[in-house]
Amino acid sequence: MSGLARLAISIGDPNGIGPEITLKALATLTESERDRITLFGPNSVLRRCAEQLNLSGMLDGVRCNEVGALDPAAAVPGRIDAAAGASSVASATAAIQAAQAGEFDAVIACPHHETAITQAGIAFSGYPSLVARVCGQSADSVFLMLVGAGLRIVHVTLHESVQTALDRLSTDLIVRATQAGIVACQRLGVETPRIGMFGINPHASEGELFGPEDARLMVPAVAQLRSAGHHVSGPTGADTLLANRQHDLYVAVFHDQGHIPIKLLAPHAASALSVGGNVVLSSVGHGSAMDIAGKGIASPEALLRTIYLLNSTLSE
Repeated sequence: MSGLARLAISIGDPNGIGPEITLKALATLTESERDRITLFGPNSVLRRCAEQLNLSGMLDGVRCNEVGALDPAAAVPGRIDAAAGASSVASATAAIQAAQAGEFDAVIACPHHETAITQAGIAFSGYPSLVARVCGQSADSVFLMLVGAGLRIVHVTLHESVQTALDRLSTDLIVRATQAGIVACQRLGVETPRIGMFGINPHASEGELFGPEDARLMVPAVAQLRSAGHHVSGPTGADTLLANRQHDLYVAVFHDQGHIPIKLLAPHAASALSVGGNVVLSSVGHGSAMDIAGKGIASPEALLRTIYLLNSTLSE
């Protein structure tokens, strides 16, 4: 591939900061970079936001696909609304389908709101599961990898209770998540990543002092990965591995194991890649920020970093 990547950007929850950070990011890009981007979402929301930001002229030159049209009564910045939740899923779905059809090289999906989507009656546990569903893949074949502050952390489980995550955790799932992370690292230029496996329990169970889960699930996963020729350490307590910072890829078992260090070190500058899917999709490493939506103060930094990350990766 030569030149810039063809990117589809879905604006996320239209009542969140997605529309604002999208327009601010586009305003920062060059005209040639904007020419490679198509937006997916309600045009009325984008128009209103552009007027507030004095970016209407710029938006006139950007391709926008009308998806997830929203009744004006539901389009209220900061409001958690089922219609807005449904709109965010519709715009992301359309963008993924277009990428699957070969129209785009990757999708960037701006922040969604879990509660709004749930209120819409849509089964949803994050963008990785949506990529899997739209592409006809198993829900357990696409995983989230956060990239920021020099860290790459792939998650075995994501938006579910700890008990639910434990109930479905298996050695095979851990291996598949790690393999998806390895492939993603290779696409990001790390051909032979050094991998650090977080333990399930504190101190990776300290033998089996804190439970048998690490010995039963993580240790066999590490053995399988090593036998496949990968450079793997652990399982070790997440705190110890992160303190040493000696690995290219970390494997987190649970949502908070991976999100806390990224949010601490790169709260507004992380990318959230869905890895293992047939479509390249990234979001940003922060939420829809309903508390500041519509106020014009949201930072587009994470979205810009994601655009640059995908351009540098996919345009080679």
